[in-house]
Amino acid sequence: MKTEIATILSEVNGVFRNMDEAATDLLVKSLQPDQRIFITGEGRSGFMAKAFAMRLMHLGLNVYAVGETITPAIAKGDLIIAISGSGMTKGVISTAAKGREIGCKVFAITTNDQSGLAKVSHEVVVIPAATKNRLMHETKSVQPLSSLFDQCVHVLCDAVCLDYSLSQSISHELTYAKHSNIE
Repeated sequence: MKTEIATILSEVNGVFRNMDEAATDLLVKSLQPDQRIFITGEGRSGFMAKAFAMRLMHLGLNVYAVGETITPAIAKGDLIIAISGSGMTKGVISTAAKGREIGCKVFAITTNDQSGLAKVSHEVVVIPAATKNRLMHETKSVQPLSSLFDQCVHVLCDAVCLDYSLSQSISHELTYAKHSNIE
């Protein structure tokens, strides 16, 4: 198992060595305590999106996962973070396009800066990882499907949360107070 873990960590490190941090820095700066944030993704990217939404909620932000029954209508000035490895997931593109039409700021997290999602977004965070499509611009991976992209999204989103928590002096105690206590 140590060999497989080393392989995964090596692939993840390789992706992050090739990432441009500028868009990620813009994403962190876009997280505002008084703003509503909507996060969307489908399939495995949807799981990463929900994990990110939960972490942002723990940091005290007003965040919603698109598609949940208690998610309100979006409005001008909201922030939408749309996650899709290929950038071609129709539901994610539709949500991003609707948000842009209404006047939301739209951030895409994807592997493809030429995708449909990238084209309807204001900002694009490119994670140059492998997806299930194994396109030429994607980093090679021995892992199945979009595992490398999913792992990198998770680490990147945790890094965004860490950066935000440090910049806002949010302690472990403050985040723990927001953790579910009805489990």
